[in-house]
Amino acid sequence: MARPVIPGMSADEQLKLYEQLQHYNAERDSYKVAGVYLLVIPHDGKKCYSLWCYSPTLERNPILFIQDLSEQIQESLRLATSMFFYSKRKLLIVEYNAKRMTSKGDDLIGFGKYRGHYLYEILQIDPAYVVWIANKYTPRIPKQERFVQIARVYVSVYLDRIWQKKKQTETSHYLGKKGQTVKDLTLKVSHVRLEDDPYKTGVQGNEPVFYVNQIVGLTDIHGNRVIIIFPALYPSLVSGQLSALEHAYRAGEILHVSTARIFKIFEYRGIKYTRLYYVRLKR
Repeated sequence: MARPVIPGMSADEQLKLYEQLQHYNAERDSYKVAGVYLLVIPHDGKKCYSLWCYSPTLERNPILFIQDLSEQIQESLRLATSMFFYSKRKLLIVEYNAKRMTSKGDDLIGFGKYRGHYLYEILQIDPAYVVWIANKYTPRIPKQERFVQIARVYVSVYLDRIWQKKKQTETSHYLGKKGQTVKDLTLKVSHVRLEDDPYKTGVQGNEPVFYVNQIVGLTDIHGNRVIIIFPALYPSLVSGQLSALEHAYRAGEILHVSTARIFKIFEYRGIKYTRLYYVRLKR
């Protein structure tokens, strides 16, 4: 599939972005088996990127709208990959296709308390109702059969989201043994803790300066737990606060590790962790 041109990005920036996306997709299923999530470029005066789902189970109009994201590609990509980090579906960036991405009204609810609303709207506020339609509603005419099929696709989207929460509670495994090198990891930030570096913090001139390290907890696509300490490169004038020049890691951010070494492996409260050092990130 051709890579569309992303508005406002240089050729080098686009190359790096597509390389990161390719790495994110590496261990996921073929779209012919699992379907695929589509990140659609803004179009026809629409400022936001939007998220869609292609499902091979739908014979006609197999692309369904999920939600709008951000006006910025990097933020939209972060939101999408965070939502579906544990999904088996790939994520692709595509241009809008008016013929294939136009609702025919088959996903419009014609009964009950949500009459007149679309399934994707109810998925955001009451997913249990969409689950009920998918599993309990009895179609009476052919059009309603497709309506139920669409509901089942939306339920699969919902399950992809809650699968992420389930993965985060599972016991993880070590990535290897102490001293081993690991390569090509895709990791999602789960939490960040800030800590003053006791060896570098001191006084410069008459003012105290603090080097604030970031202790970052992450998970891989299989739910394995990883710890990386990112040492401060720039001093801060406030204890426990990053310098404005530092990159502040945040929950949900996706990191692509080119290579790293295993510093140690340990278990805490029944969960196994792998701590990495000499980490080289793909930019």
